[in-house]
Amino acid sequence: MAKQSKAQKETVERVMHEFKHGELRTNGDGPKVKNPKQAVAIALSEAGASKNESKTENQKNLKRTKAKERREETAQAETEGKQASKGKSGGKEETKAALYAEAREKEIPGRSRMNKDELARALHH
Repeated sequence: MAKQSKAQKETVERVMHEFKHGELRTNGDGPKVKNPKQAVAIALSEAGASKNESKTENQKNLKRTKAKERREETAQAETEGKQASKGKSGGKEETKAALYAEAREKEIPGRSRMNKDELARALHH
């Protein structure tokens, strides 16, 4: 096998990470990949290191994959993005109790009947 470039190694690592965490799918939205050999084939194809395709096709695949990674359209980026934005405000997670305490300090009326989302909206989080 030929020596891989840094970009190709990063892509293979990302795809195998997605496989390890059960996020790798065929054709992006197909069934989950369960076979390690299939995951390796997908990784090499996306990295432009497949022996079954021409050099120009491999270059095109790597270019397309890197563009997808920059746009954060990979399964790994999507799950990390969901975890980063899920219930967070200002870089830290706020509980309903913390929001309620802040609302009490600011004397927001009706705070005792508000749920977490309503408290966050009232406090402009």
